[in-house]
Amino acid sequence: MDSKLTPNKKKKMLIVDDVEINRIILRDLHEDNYEVLEAENGKVAIDLLEQYGDKISIVLLDLVMPVMDGFEVLVYMNSNSLIQRVPVIVVSGENDEKKSLVSYELGASDLISKPFNADIVVRRVTNVVDLYAYKKGLEHRIENQVKILERQAERLKQSNQFVIDALSTAVEFRDCESGQHIKRIRLLTKIILEAAREYYPLTNEQIEFIVSASAMHDIGKIAIPDVILLKPGRLTAEEFEIMKTHTTRGCELLKTLDYPQGDEYFKYCYDVCRHHHERWDGKGYPDGLVGDENAVWAQATAIADVYDALVSERVYKSAYSHDDAVRMIVNGECGQFNPVLLKCLLKVKDDIYKMTQEHK
Repeated sequence: MDSKLTPNKKKKMLIVDDVEINRIILRDLHEDNYEVLEAENGKVAIDLLEQYGDKISIVLLDLVMPVMDGFEVLVYMNSNSLIQRVPVIVVSGENDEKKSLVSYELGASDLISKPFNADIVVRRVTNVVDLYAYKKGLEHRIENQVKILERQAERLKQSNQFVIDALSTAVEFRDCESGQHIKRIRLLTKIILEAAREYYPLTNEQIEFIVSASAMHDIGKIAIPDVILLKPGRLTAEEFEIMKTHTTRGCELLKTLDYPQGDEYFKYCYDVCRHHHERWDGKGYPDGLVGDENAVWAQATAIADVYDALVSERVYKSAYSHDDAVRMIVNGECGQFNPVLLKCLLKVKDDIYKMTQEHK
């Protein structure tokens, strides 16, 4: 094959020195193994670095030069993190420990004093290039491994969510609810919490956990007898007291699971399960929490649950319209709620309506 058509696969070396004879000596030492680029001062060197970037495998850099010296080149390479990807060996006639220290502080990998031994220069260049190549390869492998772990974590999260949704939906079906109820509760809770970030410091990760936990709000209904859970008419006072225990029974169920109870996600599940029927004025159950004694995630789930119950048809009632449901919640016809969250509800009511239409 014609050598002119063969791509140049040599690694690139940049030699920066204002003395031409020094560049010639260094080029002669390395041109068999490298495609050598030359610069007579720091400004030309930076131009070449901007052009080739980390395609350059190593820089041999003099310190004392006109126009722009070697320190300025190192500063430039630090400013764009190129020093992390392209190794620099300082080759200088300056026998100054302070300058040597500054060179190392600016990221130089090695320092060779002039006059130099040719064999030592070749060996040290090889060592530095090989070390950086190994570092790049290791970083690449780590990046790939992180991506693999992220994909595995995402699949595990999806599996966990599937189990949570399956269990929660089974409870809802037993309660003659649509399987869409759980999906709507999660979406409603997310919309409300996203709006509440103006008032409560919630991260994306926290909201993701809370939204997942909101699906567990009625898990305790699995322990409520059918004669009460499926009763078509109004419950008696005694029956309602039993129904109310779904909050605490759900928490009892959660405690039996093999899950670290100090974990943040467990806390969200526990709070939502136990406290989604608490009210702002303390007239809720089971603990009569007042105001922000109740966690905001349980409060948000409570509003989501009440809204969805109002707009959904039940054996004992017809569905209310979206506007009526919002009005009833804001006016306190369904119990007192956090004024801040009610403000958020009004702000995002159009988004809520759109969502409920998409997930009937």
